[in-house]
Amino acid sequence: MKSSQKFFGREKELNRIFETLNSGSSVALIGDREIGKSSLLWAISQQAETKLMPPRKAIYLDMSQVYDEADFYYALCYEIGIEDCKGIRLTRALQKQRPQLLLLLDEIEKMSWDGFTNQVRGQLRGLANGHDAPLRLVVAASTSLDQLFPDSNQIGMVSPFQNICLEEQISLWDEATVRDFINYRLGNNSIRFTESEITQIVRSCGGFPKEIMQMCYRTYARYVEGVI
Repeated sequence: MKSSQKFFGREKELNRIFETLNSGSSVALIGDREIGKSSLLWAISQQAETKLMPPRKAIYLDMSQVYDEADFYYALCYEIGIEDCKGIRLTRALQKQRPQLLLLLDEIEKMSWDGFTNQVRGQLRGLANGHDAPLRLVVAASTSLDQLFPDSNQIGMVSPFQNICLEEQISLWDEATVRDFINYRLGNNSIRFTESEITQIVRSCGGFPKEIMQMCYRTYARYVEGVI
């Protein structure tokens, strides 16, 4: 899970996400890779117990580290602290959890790979469906979930996440956000980037937060080392 050092400038998105969760829906964060979805999941996990009504305990799973469907159930049950199970036994176990759970799934594209079936996604739908559902979901993906999981529609069934996860589009940083980030990180530091350096960062990084942070760090390091 990302640290607080990686989170900046997503307060509006964060507020909308909690509004959606509190309305009884789950959320899908949709955006390009390296755009900050994992950092946003971190921020959600830190505030889940104070901003959700009723409060929910956040459980984070990085799906890129999960091998297959059986591995997913094992990892989920391990993080919750219950016996490894699925199906009705998992449903019953989650219904007993207090507080209820907010499941954060990063890199959910993994569930479209071999080793995963529509069955596990269908169970997630059942667990997250309804205002008093034992699970609420926040999933992160680079592609709309209807495009990512078309298999249900192909066999005449409802897509597992249709009408369950409302999509929140995560956009690139604009120039104003980049400048705010630089000013925030430099803070009361005596070092200041030149206008030329800031323009170069904006133009070179294409609005991707990770690249912007890395380029800012390299620029700052040159000042500290006395190269500039």
